[in-house]
Amino acid sequence: MAVETQNNASDRLSAEIAGLDALELGGKQRGSIAGRLWGRLWPMGIAVLLVLAVWEIVVLSGRWPEYVLAGPTTVIPELGARLADPEFYSAVAVTMRRALVGFALAMLIGLIIGALVSRIRPLRAGVGSLITGLQTMPSIAWFPLSILLFGLTETAILFVVILGAAPSIANGLIAGVDYTPPILLRAGHMLGFRRLQLYRLVILPASLPSFLAGLKQGWAFAWRSLMAGELLVIIANQASIGEQLHYARELADSAGLLATMIIILFIGIVVDMVFEAADTSLRRRWGLHQARN
Repeated sequence: MAVETQNNASDRLSAEIAGLDALELGGKQRGSIAGRLWGRLWPMGIAVLLVLAVWEIVVLSGRWPEYVLAGPTTVIPELGARLADPEFYSAVAVTMRRALVGFALAMLIGLIIGALVSRIRPLRAGVGSLITGLQTMPSIAWFPLSILLFGLTETAILFVVILGAAPSIANGLIAGVDYTPPILLRAGHMLGFRRLQLYRLVILPASLPSFLAGLKQGWAFAWRSLMAGELLVIIANQASIGEQLHYARELADSAGLLATMIIILFIGIVVDMVFEAADTSLRRRWGLHQARN
């Protein structure tokens, strides 16, 4: 009888907790897609208008001539002309192909190195500081060596992109493994998980937030390295965004230069939104999105 009473009390407590959870969740219903989109776009629109206003004021001040710093009224039509040019999309396709290939290779290498270094102590002592050193090294410093090794080829660009991104990805995974709660490791051992199985089923899922942050930082380094590479390594018959920057600078085409920079910025914002969506999905899966709202 006492056991039955205890069970009934436990069931009532569980029902009350579930009711409180439902009440909390019910009070924070997600709005419509249009509402969320508007809530995201209007702050960005205001920021863009402020930037355009400041830009126009600087141009009107006469500090620099038009061919050095073109104004929004000149750059925006140039941007529209580029968006209507099929060659522009060919250049974007080449650049994005290089970015995705380089980032994918960097992610694979960073994942392998991070997994090994995080679990093998002698390797951590010998290589851990080297990874951080590589992460802080400017990517532009690698290009003289890369050009000597591979010449003015696409491999020279990918080499530096990988070196720029892989250390950040590896460090993200290492940090995630280091901050895996010990209780999860003990639970994994209790369930009979050993070595690779423990790593795959317990450690890697627990490391996802830090690993995702490392991926985001690695993409930033990869994108910067790629833009620097395309400015330095001009490959014949392969139009790219960096090549357009190079020729706009050589021809003192300020409007074309700024239009290309806006395109680079836009691509960066889109990719950042993809990472943010992945982070939001991860937090929602873990039940952490309530704490942020």
